[in-house]
Amino acid sequence: MALSLRRREARPAPDAMTLAEHLGELRRRLIVAVVAFLVTGTVAFLAYNQILAALKHPYCQVAPHRCSFYITGPLDGLTLRIKIAAYAGVFLASPIWLWELWRFITPGLNPREKRYAVPFIAASIVLFAMGCAVAFAIFPHALAWLDSIGGPSLTQILDPTKYLSLIVLLMVAFGITFEFPVLLVSLELAGVLSPKQLSSWRRWAIVVIVVVAGVVTPSSDPFSMLAMAIPLYVFYELSILVGRIVRR
Repeated sequence: MALSLRRREARPAPDAMTLAEHLGELRRRLIVAVVAFLVTGTVAFLAYNQILAALKHPYCQVAPHRCSFYITGPLDGLTLRIKIAAYAGVFLASPIWLWELWRFITPGLNPREKRYAVPFIAASIVLFAMGCAVAFAIFPHALAWLDSIGGPSLTQILDPTKYLSLIVLLMVAFGITFEFPVLLVSLELAGVLSPKQLSSWRRWAIVVIVVVAGVVTPSSDPFSMLAMAIPLYVFYELSILVGRIVRR
């Protein structure tokens, strides 16, 4: 009887997958992700004028009488349209990518890990979107500061490619840094940090947050720096509070 029980325990689980099956599953997920990007990128390519008008809105708020872009090469317009289609395609396809990633890793998680993974993934998505929204909202102030810092004798003629790169970099920088509380709470749950330690590091945390905000913001203007530093400190305090609640 004991021998038969051991043999039953040694058998692999019915839902266990071989390496070839894992690779096949990964290939299917990647194909779906690529197809989703091609579809959303095509839609963005066709909606180029509407997307460009939305991206140009912060510039028109700062300079309503001269919010026009200028190109210097015959291929610049095509390059800009392809870049906008690529950026918008990635943004629109990201929910499908996250869903495919979740479907791929879910079979390897136990119920307890799934219970923690769902709120962490949801919080990461919400915080990244919040960071992008904050970056887009403060971008007119950054443009106005950058326009005035050179003095009244300079006239800006904006290159749309550089403008697009700046606004995308700013949104990505804010989106990534707004994941800060997710990282802190994860470290607290893993036992690497404790709420008591984070509370004792407040003064140093303020200094580090301000320095990071000044270095990370691509526009290097004080409005962007403050718009990043203040939420990061609020997130720091919220991480201490959430860590205490979760650890209890």
